[in-house]
Amino acid sequence: MVTKMVDLCDKFRDMDYATCLFNQVSNPNVFLYNSIIRAYTHNSLYCDVIRIYKQLLRKSIEFPDRFTFPFMFKSCASLGSCYLGKQVHGHLCKFGPKFHVVTENALIDMYMKFDDLVDAHKVFDEMSERDVISWNSLLSGYARLGQMKKAKGLFYLMPDKTIVSWTAMISGYTGIGCYVEAMDFFREMQLAGIEPDEISLISVLPSCAHLGSLELGKWIHMYAERRGFLKQTGVCNALIEMYSKCGMICQAIQLFGQMKGKDVISWSTMISGYAHHGNAHGAVETFNEMQRAKVKPNGITFLGLLSACSHVGMWQEGLKYFDMMRQDYQIEPKIEHYGCLIDVLARAGKLERAVEITKTMPVKPDSKIWGSLLSSCRTKGNLDVALVAMDHLVELEPEDMGNYVLLANIYADLGKWEDVSRLRKMIRNENMKKTPGCSLIEVNNIVQEFVAGDNSKPFWTEISLVLQLFTSHQDHDVINNNNALAFIGMV
Repeated sequence: MVTKMVDLCDKFRDMDYATCLFNQVSNPNVFLYNSIIRAYTHNSLYCDVIRIYKQLLRKSIEFPDRFTFPFMFKSCASLGSCYLGKQVHGHLCKFGPKFHVVTENALIDMYMKFDDLVDAHKVFDEMSERDVISWNSLLSGYARLGQMKKAKGLFYLMPDKTIVSWTAMISGYTGIGCYVEAMDFFREMQLAGIEPDEISLISVLPSCAHLGSLELGKWIHMYAERRGFLKQTGVCNALIEMYSKCGMICQAIQLFGQMKGKDVISWSTMISGYAHHGNAHGAVETFNEMQRAKVKPNGITFLGLLSACSHVGMWQEGLKYFDMMRQDYQIEPKIEHYGCLIDVLARAGKLERAVEITKTMPVKPDSKIWGSLLSSCRTKGNLDVALVAMDHLVELEPEDMGNYVLLANIYADLGKWEDVSRLRKMIRNENMKKTPGCSLIEVNNIVQEFVAGDNSKPFWTEISLVLQLFTSHQDHDVINNNNALAFIGMV
């Protein structure tokens, strides 16, 4: 009777009464222990779970069973206590059952949350029976940790692939920046007859954003609308980011305006979208609306604001938001915030002040910060700060030719030709190479990447001929686009 009452308290989240009921029983049996442990776990009271479990071990004449251990492993994982988790694993080996798929799945999940791939795989290998959750737990762990080679091998060994399996692969590839692979898996999933859910859409949309795959992004938007997924804040947030990064800021603004339940990510994404398009006024006004809506900003919010100020040289506003972040919201700036602030000051010509910040910031400035300063030095003609920045860049990126070329250009602008000649000779002698840039274009829902000097693409000969045609006609009438595309067999 008490066990059923505790279960009811669990359902209605009345854990005070559940605790009171449990404490009134002088000698609880294992069923009551399991009931209260389950209730505490469901209500995220993990310390109480451990306390009751210890009481079970000390005072009860009965032992933990297969209904106890899954909740114990979940609680240990949620507390982040690998030591406790291994102890409970030892109890499982002692008290049994040795082979129980639900318990073993919980054990795999716990070890994966501890980033312990070895023990997780050991449990998996020793299982006498595996279900789809066993495979997905291991696969999701590998994907979350970016071990995509192992995840891929495991994925193709799986007897039954679910939406969780596909989403783990998509999310894993997106997480390590392999956006083409993420989109390939998304298409494979559809060809396999698996319909995307909201989690898989949220996982693939960042890849669309980074690759500029607008056509797929638009299709996802229509699909999400048809399936009713636009009620999910996470889906809308991912779509807003995709539209912003694909150059469709108007669509991002429209979707943002239609959202019902905006969270801090929604506001921050929209602010970052405005910043990405150089619209500082839009970013600031959105932040003001966010404050009126009483949504507390986070570090990403201020990163977007600082970036927006940087694009238009609003250095005073940049300093204001940087101070607001620390003083009003107690958010400790990260290196990205310092980088944006230094960029704001450098672009506004406040180079000495920017250098002072590099000396006082709590983290060591990285190559992006010094590169930003060096770039601004050319615009402002400041050789002294340029040499300071270059000293640090030589230490951080000794083989990056771009930094030497930029310094040579600063010397050239100032008429210091001997220094220009010295740097060019150094570049030749050291055999330095510049990291090549790349361009992306989407044709027939497939994103193609072009890198300078790469002639490995399909239709490379035809593409070169068309480029020559465009070059030869650049001072004449524009070539009809359809004729040009037809020439290389694209239409």
